[in-house]
Amino acid sequence: MSVPLYLVDAFTDRPFAGNPAGVCVLDELRDPAWMQAAAMEMNQAETAFLRPRPDGDWDLRWFTPAVEVELCGHATLASAHALWETGRVVATKAIRFHTLSGVLTCSKRGTRIEMDFPAEPATPVQSPAEEAFALGATPTFVGRNRMDMLVVLGSADEVRRLAPDMAQVAEIKARGVIVTAKSDVPEFDFVSRFFAPRTGVAEDPVTGSAHCCLGPYWRGVLGKDELVGRQVSKRGGTVYVRVAGDRVILGGSAVMVVEGKLNV
Repeated sequence: MSVPLYLVDAFTDRPFAGNPAGVCVLDELRDPAWMQAAAMEMNQAETAFLRPRPDGDWDLRWFTPAVEVELCGHATLASAHALWETGRVVATKAIRFHTLSGVLTCSKRGTRIEMDFPAEPATPVQSPAEEAFALGATPTFVGRNRMDMLVVLGSADEVRRLAPDMAQVAEIKARGVIVTAKSDVPEFDFVSRFFAPRTGVAEDPVTGSAHCCLGPYWRGVLGKDELVGRQVSKRGGTVYVRVAGDRVILGGSAVMVVEGKLNV
């Protein structure tokens, strides 16, 4: 039996940029071990597994090559793009995904896809020595939410030049480490990078779910509900962020680069 399989570059409007995600569209329930093996075979930061529900919504799960995760922005964006592009969902209809983080809704707004995600603000960490040692940097703020550490540096250039010790970062008890600073160019409000060796991803190119934390933090600093973040990884990507109470609306574009099938 074959499974439709797509590779979608998310948070970019051109191929070979942003963050690639595998998208598998299932017509029957699959064992988590099978999904994990398929994600390992795909070897992307995340592979999404979709299955239609009787009510017209979709079940959605995300796997790195190593583990299942509770929340993933770029693979959700990629999933919505794949469903609309292949005609499985009409372009004018919003998509509701049932996930480990609750119901997430995606809709089109002009040329962008907008995703309604939970806000994940960070609370301050009192003793940030471990994070500073692993990153080789001196933070101005360290916090954490239920998934990640948030580390704020003094300049955007520090974020770009950062070369953390991945073995040490992997010792930090969190899904990943978000590193950020205020942008030094006017078109963006802040820059960031995301390191998650503990879950099998050394550096993620563009991390939508990290902006559920970055949005509330930079809203508090800059006093703006609408923000534009630039993830300054090698591939790079732009995330539009709107903070709305306990929700964060993430916006971005996507491009399908591979369309095929998984023959298992």
